[in-house]
Amino acid sequence: MVVPYKHEPFTDFKVEENKLEFEKGLMVVQSYLNKNYDLVIGGERISTKDKIVSVNPANKQEVIGTVSKATQEHAEKAMNIADETFEVWRKSKPEMRADILFRASAIVRRRKHEFSALLVKEAGKPWNEADADTAEAIDFMEYYGRQMLSLKNGVKIESRPIEYNRFNYIPLGVGVIISPWNFAFAIMAGMTAAAVVSGNTVLLKPASTTPVVAAKFIEVLEEAGLPAGVVNYVPGSGAEVGDYLVDHPRTRFISFTGSRDVGVRIYERAAKVHEGQIWLKRVIAEMGGKDTVVVDSSADIELAAQSIVASAFGFSGQKCSACSRAVILEDVYDQVLDRAVQLTKNLSLGETISPSVYMGPVIDQAAFDKIMSYIEIGKKEGELVAGGHGDNSQGFFIEPTIFADVDENARLMKEEIFGPVVAFCKAKDFDHALKIANNTDYGLTGAVLTNNRAHIEKAREDFHVGNLYFNRGCTGAIVGYQPFGGFNMSGTDSKAGGPDYLLLHMQAKTTSEML
Repeated sequence: MVVPYKHEPFTDFKVEENKLEFEKGLMVVQSYLNKNYDLVIGGERISTKDKIVSVNPANKQEVIGTVSKATQEHAEKAMNIADETFEVWRKSKPEMRADILFRASAIVRRRKHEFSALLVKEAGKPWNEADADTAEAIDFMEYYGRQMLSLKNGVKIESRPIEYNRFNYIPLGVGVIISPWNFAFAIMAGMTAAAVVSGNTVLLKPASTTPVVAAKFIEVLEEAGLPAGVVNYVPGSGAEVGDYLVDHPRTRFISFTGSRDVGVRIYERAAKVHEGQIWLKRVIAEMGGKDTVVVDSSADIELAAQSIVASAFGFSGQKCSACSRAVILEDVYDQVLDRAVQLTKNLSLGETISPSVYMGPVIDQAAFDKIMSYIEIGKKEGELVAGGHGDNSQGFFIEPTIFADVDENARLMKEEIFGPVVAFCKAKDFDHALKIANNTDYGLTGAVLTNNRAHIEKAREDFHVGNLYFNRGCTGAIVGYQPFGGFNMSGTDSKAGGPDYLLLHMQAKTTSEML
């Protein structure tokens, strides 16, 4: 009997013992900084001349690791091996595939603080954010393993006295996993685990800014007993390797998390049928958001301000679920804004090697430049009441920034910034607040702070997002508790960590035997 799923607890760093254990994890990571990592294709490690250099975004001089960069020839080799391996892997027992995930999750759990420390170094995450990232990676493996065990016998359908009918799920084929840097471990591991436990083989192309944690995950899968060729590690450029794999006639599905522009481009390219291709490629995409926290006049002001600040500035706002807009009813607007500004000005910013630092860097120079450009736009569209400064001399640091009195149709209210910037906007009434919240191309997360039951029910029906939260922030979905994925330009509503996510990696087959 399978033990029921229970999510991995977060670490309390106020406990001295936990703090010391995490510091040991940092020392372990420090011991293997600047190491070289090869491609892994069919279990073979391949070193290339061209490299991806992963640096610490809080300290540009510190190299986390150097990773071999795949070419189209490597991608083709990996595709052929994955295609061959699929013919064996698709017939493997679901129980065996699930057991590999359970063992991998146990290995990560034993090395939890090491992986979190690696995220501190490679992604610039604060301790609590890194810990949650690692916990989510564990959760995805545990949850998807259990989901596969519940799906392995298919779904009961009706039979007649003259026939016996079965309805089962079978894997799709070779999948291309294009994972993001912001949840460099959790989402990368979750996307990979879901594909593999469903019986597919995978080409994993991690984000170029965080390839080392993906290389370490490959090592975990190998230790857990995953056969060679099931997951192939092919980091490389999107233009060279990414496009090639998306277009490849043997690619059966693409699982992508990242920007809207790239996601739309993948969706468009995947729709084209190439010579030798005998299927329509499936695309599983999560592409971003422009997320809103709505506060009405009945809300707890302190809770509202804390929810906005935590959702806007956790991991420097680099979450597709981050609060980018705070829409406040006029009669409590000043109170909520004033308290949010106070809380924001008390936040610490710096390298996250200590648990006392709340906010670390943004990921790289391109992100720094984009966010700073939006801050300049914000100065024309609203009143700068907190933050607004950036410093990229040592790392890519931007202060947590609030703009007040922003018009509902301003660019700051419409465009995804993906950084520590939040715009405050007044609403005349609750209907107006929901209209503003829905006035976006995206539909990922939202939150409503209210003690008005009618407003809760109205928002439940009319606030058009995939994940809606009441009386809390709009970030922090937990696997199995809040299946995560959005509407409209936020993606394909593929609910990661939910009961139907594995089905996206499989196809249904009906068999009918005449008796």
